[in-house]
Formats: sequence, structure tokens, C-alpha cells
Amino acid sequence: MFQWVLVWLSSWADRYENPIFRDRPGSGRVRSARLPRHLPRGSDAPNNVLRGRIMFRKIFSVRHFSARSQPFAPPPIRDQRRVVVTGLGLVTPLGCGVETTWGRLVKGGCGIRALTHDDLQMEGFDKETVAYTFDQLSSKVAAVVPCGTNAGEFNEGAWLRNKDHRSIARFIAYALCAADEALRDAKWLPVEIEEKEATGVSIGGGIGSISDILESTQMVCEKRLRRLSPFFIPRILINMAAGHVSMKYGFKGPNHAAVTACATGAHSIGDAVRMIQFGDAKVMVAGGTESSIDALSIAGFCRSRALATKYNHMPEESSRPFDSDRDGFVRIGEGSGVMVLEDLEHAKKRGASIYAEIRGYGMSGDAYHITQPHTDGRGAILAMTRALQQSGLHPNQVDYVNAHATSTLLGDVVEANAIKSVFQDHATSGALAVSSTKGATGHLLGAAGAVEAIFAVLALHYGIAPPTINLHKADPVFHDGFMPLSVPREMPISACLSNSFGFGGTNACLLFTCPPIHLR
Repeated sequence: MFQWVLVWLSSWADRYENPIFRDRPGSGRVRSARLPRHLPRGSDAPNNVLRGRIMFRKIFSVRHFSARSQPFAPPPIRDQRRVVVTGLGLVTPLGCGVETTWGRLVKGGCGIRALTHDDLQMEGFDKETVAYTFDQLSSKVAAVVPCGTNAGEFNEGAWLRNKDHRSIARFIAYALCAADEALRDAKWLPVEIEEKEATGVSIGGGIGSISDILESTQMVCEKRLRRLSPFFIPRILINMAAGHVSMKYGFKGPNHAAVTACATGAHSIGDAVRMIQFGDAKVMVAGGTESSIDALSIAGFCRSRALATKYNHMPEESSRPFDSDRDGFVRIGEGSGVMVLEDLEHAKKRGASIYAEIRGYGMSGDAYHITQPHTDGRGAILAMTRALQQSGLHPNQVDYVNAHATSTLLGDVVEANAIKSVFQDHATSGALAVSSTKGATGHLLGAAGAVEAIFAVLALHYGIAPPTINLHKADPVFHDGFMPLSVPREMPISACLSNSFGFGGTNACLLFTCPPIHLR
């Protein structure tokens, strides 16, 4: 009996798959099939075969046609998860570590110094070429991370100079150092596989390791290609910062790296927030990193004519956001900022200390120019407005704005006008505190958005709005009560914004608020 059924099902399957046996295209109906000739007549076999045929038709009609004729049900609705900041890590020109950096920032310290020949990273070139290159650079200031073995210094021996770190470029090492501090601050070093699978990494960069590209190009020109390091590619890839952090701690959640020029750090944090809100992870290690102090990078930015050149003899005064005597940015800066983000319920369950809640993440595009913002500031306005809308806050409820202001003639004015447009009377009355911390750090490119987001969180946490240093005479766009801070201001801060704008017209804005009152 079983053999007869198998024969019939085989015959039926053939007819089912063959379109010539269908009544009409797309009908889902199949013509009646005749019994195979080799079945004996007058036996029970034909009846059994017919029963199997009916059963088979029912099975296939459910599996193959009902889904085509009816739409899928909507995807499951997820509860909106609240995201909080539980750990912070910094490597900046002001120092290595959150405590060192923040202490120098609020005291008006500056991490910008004069450029040296060694900063060009041209070890493979002769002294004459190095000297000529240095002389050709119009800007001779840089915001360099202090290195050494003392407290508050970046320890190169621990993060860069051992056999196991041949695949780690400097920008990756900065990210590893900042991530290590943030994770320890958050007390989140999971060992269970479920916890590691629920933890992801979102760390981006703006440029990567240009010095490695320069060195490798020299090998090609000198016909020494066989000496090219097998780690060349892994050292220059932007996503390797996130990759190394993920591998070091075994985090198997989302592994993500944004590359959006000077808005990279902010986008990396905002994207990580969305991943937690959508349920892709419960914890995200997020931020940005950069190390672009080398001959080729500096020369490229000099050729763009956007760098500060007027104050080469006074490096600490070269970056002066919102000041009338500004002449360009100190774009040659390096460092990293990383924060640990968590689902609020996850943080509460494990008793984590909470710095702030991320309530808004606004994005926009200028669609105007590769490097300059449109004079109407619409891109910045959209980013700030969208962050406010997501947060559910009124503009009057924001106490502090950490501005992107990079010390350029056009960009600073456009952002100032955009802030006035969004906050209106709240800004012009003097109730809204505004400052740019790039006077102290220079412009850290892909790390800037993350480092400044951490400054905003610390301002909220400590109730101190940091100053805009080198602000001696404010640009005429400021008047009456609307004036950037030139000294730190102690004040209650319940909500703050951090702006980040990048080449290509990409804009991002992050809005932070105090933790829920029962968790403060």
C-alpha cells in the first residue's frame, strides 16, 4: 500500500510543479490528474491514491498559495526603550581620561601646541624632505594627545608598542583606551555569553590612518613593495576601531562604524541609541576616534585654506570660536570619546550609575556644498528641531548648547543664527547657555562629536557649562543677552544639546537630559 501512495505522490508532485497542468496562470488550481496506467484496475489502490491526492492538494494550497493571496501581518510592535549613559571614556589633547580632560576644560586649559617635525610622521624620508615639507605648511599648530607614563597621559607602550598590536594604528589605540575607561566606569565587563551577545559596538572615524598610506606609498615609489606590512589594510580601515573593541571584550551584538566627517562621533552615538531602541542590543559602546596629525593630512587641510594660520606664533590662541579675530579652525586634532549606552531597564536591573538619558537624535543634510553650510542654516535648524521633537521637550526647557563652532568665519555665524532661530527668546534673553569647547581641544574631526557629547553630559552631571576660551571680542552676530560663555558657568542643567556638522552637509544633534528622578 505504501508503495502505491509513494508512486501517486510522486506523480502528483510532478504535475503540481509543471505550469501546463494549471487551469490558468496564478489561479493556484491544478487540473485533475489521471491515474497512472500501471496501477491495477479493480483494486483499492486507485481510491487510496485519490485520497492521497486530495490530502496533498490541501497541504500545498495552504503552504504555497494562501501566503500569496493574503498579506503578511504587520511586524510586532516594540515598546519604546529609553536609553541612558552609564560610562564615559576620553582621550583628548587636554589629557587622557575623563577626570583630567574635564578638569582642564572647566579651568580654561588648552591642548593646542606648535607643530614639530616629528609630528609629520615622515620617518622613512630624508631630513631635507621633512624640513621642506614642514616649511611648506601654512598652518603650524596642532591639538596633540599628550603621551607618557604619568597620570593623565596616553601610554603608548600599553596600547601601541608591543608585538600583539601590529595591526593597531593610533586611531584604533585611542578608541581602545577610551572604550576601556568607559566600560570600567560603567562597571560593564560581562563574562556570560548572553550578556556579550546583547552588547554591541558603534565607533566611527573620519579619516583613519593616513600616515600608514603615506608610508606604504613611499615603498611603492621606491620599489620596496615586498616590505609592505600584511597589516596595512587592517590598520587603515575605519571600522577596525569598533572591530578591535568588539574582539577584545567578546561583544557579539551590532558591530557598526559611521563615517560622516566631523559629525561621525555624534552619528555613531545616535545610531547606537536607535539600535537599543529597536531591540538589536541592550548595551552599546559608542563614540568616535581620530588621529590625523601627519604630513599628508595637514598638507591636505592647508590646501583647503580652512586652517588657522594667523596665530602660528601663539598656538594656544589659534582656535577661537565665535571670536571676531578668528581665521580658521585647528582641524589638526586627535583623540577619542566613547560612552556606554544602555537600555534603562537593563541599567536599573544591574544597579548601574546613570549620567544622563538620551532623549533626542536629530539628523539632516544641507544639500548645498561639499564644505560650506548654506547661509540660511536650514540644515542645523532641522537637526536641532528634530532632536527636540523626538525628546518631547520645548526649546525653553533646554539649558545649554555645546556648539559645533569650529572658528571659521562662515560656519560660526551660520550656527549662531540657527540657534537663535530655534530657541528665539530663550536664546536672546540670556537664559540659554552656549559655548564651543574647540578653543580648548581644537577640531578632533571624527572624534569631535563624541568628545563634545561627553562634555555636554558632564556639564549636565556637574551643573557646569564649560567656557569658550580665546573669546575676547564676540562676533557681531551676538548681541544683548545672546552671548557665548567666555568663562565657566555654574548653573542647574536639566537638558542640553550637542551639535555636530560635517563636510558634505551632514548634520547631527544629540539631546541629553537628567536621569529619571528616582535614579539620580
